Amino acid sequence: MRHRKTTAKLSRDKDSRKALLKNLAESLILYEKIKTTEAKAKALRPVVERMVTKSKPATLASRRYLLERLPSESSVNKLLEVIGPRYKDRPGGYTRIIKAGNRRGDNASVVYIEFVS
Repeated sequence: MRHRKTTAKLSRDKDSRKALLKNLAESLILYEKIKTTEAKAKALRPVVERMVTKSKPATLASRRYLLERLPSESSVNKLLEVIGPRYKDRPGGYTRIIKAGNRRGDNASVVYIEFVS
């Protein structure tokens, strides 16, 4: 049964949505702050939070898990060497979403998603 299991579709099919979230996650990991729409940020947050939690113990298994889910090895290295140890003692809530108004062209709600310092 799939009761109460909702996913943000983002007007894309499954493969396009998966690729979008993968690339957004990589950008957030590399730049630590990105500007995107509110819907995309809310869909991205649980994906990145799981990756950070997996990267806390820098084991071979966690590296392989992250390599499956991120497109480049540089983002995996940054996650395991920089971001994972930074949040070693934090039990969760690694990201924050800050509203930045509306986009001029289509009036979409734009936000910044960043890692909590």
